[in-house]
Amino acid sequence: MTTRAIPVTETDLREQVRDLCKLFGWKMYFSWTSLHSPRGFPDLVLCRPPRIVWAELKSEKGKLTPHQGEWLQALRECGQEVYVWRPGDIEEIVEILR
Repeated sequence: MTTRAIPVTETDLREQVRDLCKLFGWKMYFSWTSLHSPRGFPDLVLCRPPRIVWAELKSEKGKLTPHQGEWLQALRECGQEVYVWRPGDIEEIVEILR
């Protein structure tokens, strides 16, 4: 019998990041629904002075949309700390937020 790993969804990853934010003293914002948000706006805005982190969450195989890529690039060009995080990045995420 072959055992399959259950894929970690973007929602699961967001909850993991939320728990890390609580643990390490970050404030976290995410739009519950993107219905009235600009297309491609990053999933998370994290704040722990003096840092602000912008993060787009993706499943392991998820791809950025053109609008998401434009937002992330514009934020980088403004000198912001920007990431695309996937479930496999959890150790890196812990280090970034620690």
